[in-house]
Amino acid sequence: MKHEIIIAGFGGQGVLSMGKILAYSGLMEGKEVSWMPSYGPEQRGGTANVTVILSDEMISSPILNEFDIAIILNQPSMDKFEEKVKPGGILIYDGYGIHNPIKRTDISVYRVDAMDTATEMKNEKAFNMIILGGLLKIVPLVKLENVLLGLKKSLPERHHKLIPMNELAIQKGMEIVREVK
Repeated sequence: MKHEIIIAGFGGQGVLSMGKILAYSGLMEGKEVSWMPSYGPEQRGGTANVTVILSDEMISSPILNEFDIAIILNQPSMDKFEEKVKPGGILIYDGYGIHNPIKRTDISVYRVDAMDTATEMKNEKAFNMIILGGLLKIVPLVKLENVLLGLKKSLPERHHKLIPMNELAIQKGMEIVREVK
């Protein structure tokens, strides 16, 4: 099985981190993995996206023009990537950053109100993990225990104390994801 994924939003939303954690998780499960970030020179507030490929077979190229799954966290990214989801694919978005309705009817669309939930949890930095939880509920690409190992691998050791909070955020995302009809 191969999953070609784009995660896109503003810098500072944890886009690249989410992709890196997915990639590490896939590696721990023995999958072939590609992680290719793309971002502007701004550290926060500029656009950022990452393509992640998880596959049981060799990956021929990390360059993608279409995606099985798109995780979209702001309107500029929606404008750019909505049309690049393959027919029958999946689009997941955070309702906070999207203002225009999704136009596509040939894909499955899911909403995760991650920004609102992160605010309720009093931890805006958990935003990306809530989104990741929504993804893993819809498509269990990797096991939760490997996601937690991926978190441990990608976070500096001084932040390992945050792993339980991140696990809680992932589980919250699994609870709140909703299909949009």
